[in-house]
Amino acid sequence: MRKEKQLLLNEILEKIDASKAMIITRYDALPPNKSWILRDLLSKTGSHFEVVRKRVFMKAAEKSGLKLDKDVLKGNVGVVFVGETDAMPSAKVVFKFSEENSKILEVLCGKIDGVMMPGSEVEMLSKLPGIDEMRAELIGLLIAPMAQMLSVLEAVMAEPISILEQKSKQEEEV
Repeated sequence: MRKEKQLLLNEILEKIDASKAMIITRYDALPPNKSWILRDLLSKTGSHFEVVRKRVFMKAAEKSGLKLDKDVLKGNVGVVFVGETDAMPSAKVVFKFSEENSKILEVLCGKIDGVMMPGSEVEMLSKLPGIDEMRAELIGLLIAPMAQMLSVLEAVMAEPISILEQKSKQEEEV
């Protein structure tokens, strides 16, 4: 293997090993301005998108212990390396970007929490609420009964004052 290819292989191998998750995509034509927009969106989630050579990526994945099917990786390959512990924000960005740009990217497969899964499962997971959204829903569920109880108590306390005000208005009118 030539020295340049070996350096590229080592670089991709390091990225595979350092990433918490990966989303492997296929694209036909990704204009530079669209690529820059995608990279910018992904950087906000702690991830980055990289176009890789298929053969070098396959060798790096094999050395890293990932089993990838050659038949799945057709066309030009781009990989989202997720540096954060939660891969769902990055997956949501990829699918939203693809929807907004005429399905410019197709998710082939992904490695999330050490498990390889097909693109359809990654898409299904991306539609679930994220960890922050679930925390907000849980807090809302815990707070709702207390808020309802408070509004009932306020109504009960306000009732006598309301009755007294109505009584005083009636006496003034008479």
